[in-house]
Amino acid sequence: MAVDTGKYTAAKTALRQALAACGGSTKDKAVLDAIENLQPLNPTKAPAYSGTLLDSNWLLISAPNFPGGEQLEDGKFAYTLGRLAFNMFQPTGLKLVIDRVLQPVLLLEGEQRSHDIVVEFTTIDESLPKLAGIVRNQGVCHPVSDRLLQVKFTGGTLTPQNPNQMDDWQAVFGQQQPSQKSWQEKFKSALFWLMFGLVPPQAMNPETGEVCFTMQRSPKGRLEILYLDDELRITRGERGTVLVCERQ
Repeated sequence: MAVDTGKYTAAKTALRQALAACGGSTKDKAVLDAIENLQPLNPTKAPAYSGTLLDSNWLLISAPNFPGGEQLEDGKFAYTLGRLAFNMFQPTGLKLVIDRVLQPVLLLEGEQRSHDIVVEFTTIDESLPKLAGIVRNQGVCHPVSDRLLQVKFTGGTLTPQNPNQMDDWQAVFGQQQPSQKSWQEKFKSALFWLMFGLVPPQAMNPETGEVCFTMQRSPKGRLEILYLDDELRITRGERGTVLVCERQ
């Protein structure tokens, strides 16, 4: 049965308008209704196996879904650094504003694809220099059914965007090991190593300003593709979080 392109174009426009009206929240009833109306019009019947459509640099156009966020007056969202990357990078309490979130999806080998989450941010702590950086949560995925992807995260990096700010960057992010750890923090570190093979950041690369951690035994999760075409991708995670992305 042929898809009525006029109908799904109108349905996508309605979704964009609903997102714009509520600050990007996918919990808003109008947004959920717009997604429900769009799903039956999906022109891609097995999106998890549609490599040519999956592969792209996707831009998040709905609100970010990291825990503990705060929406600012300009519509952007603020988080602490710890909330963006499993509390792996110091200083965990540093406040940031998210400029944009990207997800580059590329074929790796076989049916496995990258599933990185790239967060471009600017610091907003008035007591520190204003710095632009990138948190990349590295992940991989592969299809398990027509609409489901299995996802796992393998580590992460923290890098500066502006090499001309390297001195200030190193002053703020150079110390990745807390000077003193409580017994609770030591216990948590040991537990995370046993459970996930989590290796925390050790030192900053002095030339690039990069800091990284690895996760050797990452927990696996499922991601359902609700809609996919040459323009939009809508997904729902295991906890019900819905994200809307636009192809770049």
